[in-house]
Amino acid sequence: MNATLDTNVLMSGIFFGGVPGRVLEAWRDARFKWFVTDDIIDEYREVSERLHRKIPRIDPRGWIALIEDEAASVVPKDLTEPVCEDPDDDKFVACALASDATIVSGDHHLLDVNGRSGIYVKKPREFLDDLPPTYVCA
Repeated sequence: MNATLDTNVLMSGIFFGGVPGRVLEAWRDARFKWFVTDDIIDEYREVSERLHRKIPRIDPRGWIALIEDEAASVVPKDLTEPVCEDPDDDKFVACALASDATIVSGDHHLLDVNGRSGIYVKKPREFLDDLPPTYVCA
């Protein structure tokens, strides 16, 4: 399965764990392929640095470096017009359309475009539930 993670899911996973943290673990376990664009990486970096200043006991740099090294980078699809009510969210739509990926987000602006023009958005719990199971070989 292909996915792109909204910044809120990544930051929640890094800084607070819970279901978003389990999404990050699923990626680390190779249960889905994560797609990013340069703009998405820039936003991940900027927001993680801001949160790190507020919560210095958690250092997100390892995750950011891993994503930069291991996530699949794509050229975003050109959008002829804004898709989301919040234009900052269009970068995730452009990435998803370029990579045939599901957007994983809890952001209502992204959730509102689910099903429109080949755009699929799932909340983290729903995304996890739809992933293929992990198999352990004995």
